[in-house]
Amino acid sequence: MQWKAAAAVVPLLFWAIQSLAQPAGLDAFRRPDTVPFPENAPYDRGVATLGKMLFFDPRLSGAQNISCSSCHNPSFGWETPVPKAIGAADNPVHRHAPTILNAAWITPLFWDGRAASLEEQAVGPITAPDEMNASFEDIVARLTAVTEYKAWFERLFPGQGIRKETILTALATYQRTIVSGVAGFDRWVSGDATAVSEAAKRGFTLFTGRANCVSCHSGWMFTDNRMHDIGLPATDLGGGVPPQDPTGYFRFKTPGLRNIVLRAPYMHDGSLPSLNAVIRHYADGGAAGIERQTDINGFAASEGDIADLIAFLETLTDNETNVPTPILPAN
Repeated sequence: MQWKAAAAVVPLLFWAIQSLAQPAGLDAFRRPDTVPFPENAPYDRGVATLGKMLFFDPRLSGAQNISCSSCHNPSFGWETPVPKAIGAADNPVHRHAPTILNAAWITPLFWDGRAASLEEQAVGPITAPDEMNASFEDIVARLTAVTEYKAWFERLFPGQGIRKETILTALATYQRTIVSGVAGFDRWVSGDATAVSEAAKRGFTLFTGRANCVSCHSGWMFTDNRMHDIGLPATDLGGGVPPQDPTGYFRFKTPGLRNIVLRAPYMHDGSLPSLNAVIRHYADGGAAGIERQTDINGFAASEGDIADLIAFLETLTDNETNVPTPILPAN
């Protein structure tokens, strides 16, 4: 099933844009007007609202000191502005927090692609000792003690109530509603030639042409949802962690580029501090001293080229969507 735009939780997600002449080559990047939901967990406004409360509620962590939003902050593109987020034990986690923006279209999930669904993905950070360090047994007991949560779950999940599966369903339903809003690039795709600058247009030509960024960053989200070795120096095996296929060594998920300017630092390890550094890394064909075959090829890039590419990437940012923090139920 799909969530129709008319039922959107955030009404600014799908603006009506005047249809003008279609710029050449842009139709492949046109944003969809519906959000995909699985048949066994169709969109429900009440479930999504409950999931939002859970997403921001520290009761889902073992020490009740962090929430899902601690690592996936809407103010920073649903990431955190540090190389490694701080987990429940007050220590950095293993990798940079990946964005959950447009999560309904992301598959597989995690930097190493080990989860097939949002429901499966949520279990990892909630129970990981270095992340939220909780058990679902404790979470269920904690939420059951909250009168308002108990009433919500009983109404939305009759005959099931508060249990691991319904918690995961609520979280996943909310996360599928986290969709990037209309950006200047989208208005350009819809025919408004004045929606982006000339520098951004030159950047888009580079992006889809000589720089060949589009070979991995394709479609309206600007990701192929695949795993690649992009030439970063690291001991992290990525998608090749045993017992997985060793051919996956050093391969990590291609992130989408929506709201990318809000999401520094970059890469799975948070090692590159700016978009300038990211583009230079790709232009150089990867980091110096990498003694393995990677999936990228360098390209000639002047400072003007880099500025144009950044100008294009800035057009992918939605500056209009506001995500208010929910009022959580008291004990």
